[in-house]
Amino acid sequence: MTAAHEDGPALAGDPVVAGLLARCTFPPPGAPLVCAVSGGPDSLALLALAVAAGCVVTAVHVDHGLRPGSGDEAEVVAAAARRFGAAFRAERTVVADGPNLEERARVARRAAVGPDAATGHTMDDQAETVLVNLLRGAGLAGLVGMRPGPRHPLLSLRRSETEALCAHLGLVPVRDPSNADRRFVRNRIRAELLPLCADIAARDVVPVLARQATVLAGDADLLDDRVAVLDPTDAAALAAAPPAAARRAVRGWLAAGHAHPPPLDAVDRVLGVARGERRATEIPGGRR
Repeated sequence: MTAAHEDGPALAGDPVVAGLLARCTFPPPGAPLVCAVSGGPDSLALLALAVAAGCVVTAVHVDHGLRPGSGDEAEVVAAAARRFGAAFRAERTVVADGPNLEERARVARRAAVGPDAATGHTMDDQAETVLVNLLRGAGLAGLVGMRPGPRHPLLSLRRSETEALCAHLGLVPVRDPSNADRRFVRNRIRAELLPLCADIAARDVVPVLARQATVLAGDADLLDDRVAVLDPTDAAALAAAPPAAARRAVRGWLAAGHAHPPPLDAVDRVLGVARGERRATEIPGGRR
């Protein structure tokens, strides 16, 4: 390690760091920013780039207790935070192995770091997210994937670039063996589906999927603006509205305050009530 990498201003002056930073969406210099840092290459790159962006960074490591020795990985993050002059906080939350493990771990991690924490998701993660949501039958909101901004500042970077940055800075990332576990849909998409798509298309499909997500985000925003005038509690207005607009209004109304939006069949049942086709309906979350 050289002295040139020891603080934020010096990091920002590094041409490799500066080139990547120009494509990131961090908040303005001086803004406080909590970064979720697992110790992997993406999150270590997030930490270094956030400091280089001039943010007042707190690196938070969350130990899920899912494998022996996982608590030791916190020291990797703590050492990187000390090196770059960031604050550090360790959190522990126990997530038992079993069904829906990835989602439960994600929810626990977000609760520990806070809803506004930045994550190290890259363009590759965005492509995987789009495919995961497509296979789940998600609508437009799911196909938008993650939105660029302070919470996801690295979405224009590739995973290979975060790994190269770590090597450039002399950082040795933690390697999570669960990333190779084919029980998880995302891992199979990463290891099997994306390479197959690239082979069929004879091109790298990650930028294609990421670009489509960006285009669909604009479409989703336009639709939200158009639907904002529609009162989802007005049955007559819903019944008279175009089905796509009514469906979007009800979906947004039912999703408010809940971790996940309602399924399509629940939305359509509510619209059936509005149109007088049924007297009432049960929807997820114990609501009627």
